[in-house]
Amino acid sequence: MEIKAPDLGVDSAEVSEIMVAVGDVIAKDDNIILLESDKASVEVPSSAAGKVTKISVAVGDQVSEGMVLIELESETENQDDSQSTEAAVADTQDKSRDTEQEETQKEEQSDKVTAESNTAQPAQQAATATTHALPDLGVDEAQVSEIMVSVGDMVTADQSILLIESDKASVEVPAPQAGKVEKILVQTGDMVANGQDFIVIIGQSSDNTNITSEAKAEDAQSQDPKPAATDEKADASQKADKQVTTAPKQAANATTSASNKLTEAQVNEKMVDVYAGPAVRKLARQLGVDISEVAGSALNARILKEDLFAHVKQSLTTQQASPATATGASRASLPSLPDMSNVEIWGETETQDLTRLQKVSIPQLNYNTYLPQVTQFDLSDITETEQLRSELKGGMKAEGIGLTILAFIVKATAYALTQHPRFNSHLSDDNTQVILRKSVNMGIAVATDDGLIVPVIKNAHEKGIKQIAIEIGELAIKARDKKLSTKDLQGASFTISSQGILGGTAFTPLVNWPQVGILGASEATMQPKWNAAKQAFEPRLMLPLSLSYDHRVINGADAAVFTRYVATLLADPRRILL
Repeated sequence: MEIKAPDLGVDSAEVSEIMVAVGDVIAKDDNIILLESDKASVEVPSSAAGKVTKISVAVGDQVSEGMVLIELESETENQDDSQSTEAAVADTQDKSRDTEQEETQKEEQSDKVTAESNTAQPAQQAATATTHALPDLGVDEAQVSEIMVSVGDMVTADQSILLIESDKASVEVPAPQAGKVEKILVQTGDMVANGQDFIVIIGQSSDNTNITSEAKAEDAQSQDPKPAATDEKADASQKADKQVTTAPKQAANATTSASNKLTEAQVNEKMVDVYAGPAVRKLARQLGVDISEVAGSALNARILKEDLFAHVKQSLTTQQASPATATGASRASLPSLPDMSNVEIWGETETQDLTRLQKVSIPQLNYNTYLPQVTQFDLSDITETEQLRSELKGGMKAEGIGLTILAFIVKATAYALTQHPRFNSHLSDDNTQVILRKSVNMGIAVATDDGLIVPVIKNAHEKGIKQIAIEIGELAIKARDKKLSTKDLQGASFTISSQGILGGTAFTPLVNWPQVGILGASEATMQPKWNAAKQAFEPRLMLPLSLSYDHRVINGADAAVFTRYVATLLADPRRILL
């Protein structure tokens, strides 16, 4: 009898451990193999009882639904062989007795078929419970602001179920599938990271043979204490995961500071001689943990997720004595606020809570205190450009497109970045290399009621002014309506902050780490400009530009050249066509 892999919930999974050996006698629902995917570790039970005669897979193999795992010699086959032998030896027995035995066997087989049929019916109606992980949030971590569903609710695919807030924006996380919410693995206020499990949804199985590992474990709990122990282990694992909902990322930040953080390539190199499944390896990459330093607690020193969490928590505990986060470091040199309850000294005061967006943006803003930032100022004569915009805006308005000067600024800056790639780069963690970006993903600072967020125009250097204007309008609407997705917020290589008609002659924008530059644009005003050919002053529309840059990567001379180049392109956009 062949025992095959059930529906795993994924295309394939890796054999992490084989729990039986040839010659073992096992019962139905005994665990025979441990499979690991990028979502979970699953113990596969046997669908029948018998003696193991062959193991068809090996540790490290990739298996999928329907693949043969082991072969059994069932008890029924043994009984049939025994009965045949007895019949050959005792051929002189009473025929009536043989008849009774045959009838008894038929009744037993009929009862067995009936029992298997009754057992199969619930399996056919079984639903598939799937644990889902958070998508890429575009940041290292974000806070759960609101949980929009409850356990037991029926949800549809793409229905918003979580509201996540980072230092960039509020993002609604959609349901990855339709079904019933069985378990919510996060709580309001938790800090969550990319790839973290956050919900379990039961969806109706499309295959009558699809039975989840959880349903099997529950069924086996009342029959065999061994699977029950497995359930307890799983519950303990879930509790451990919940307890460290916020700890892994914080610990990772503590243990992988700017001076010793491992790159993904370095983490992968450490994994070559490590005994761990795909899910554990993926988690190690997310945490930036040197997995070779983690002690495994499972059979043959295999590393579990619990081992990773324990290692991270231990590292966090040993470093709690010193401020590890940017917030702690920035507050270390500042004394506490004085007692301001004395009205005679301080006068009347009022306390107002920061918005969630403001709260989560503070750690990101604190990074700027570590950057040697300098700002270069310049003016661009956009008189002719404004005339061109005025000629074009009527036709575009008829198409529903708002053509602002910002679209010209984005296009000119994106082109300038292709000619001066050092401004479109990042400084490596060890401060020995500059990582040049080959595409220009332009971040556009947008003011909302909750604060400032920065959606991104991807590949701005490949787009025309009209397409850029369309995307600026779409992103601005989505930002103010809190409809930005994670893809809209990630991947920026440079940022533009335009104060438009808000006023002011210049300002110093803050570089958005890990970028190395940001361009600020203030309100354009009419100013007198000397015309050498006419030997007279002329009224010209002048746009103030403010370029802030990371002095570790950009020197002052390069910044001056770059700012002047952008100003020249804005004065005559036709230069971009040359």
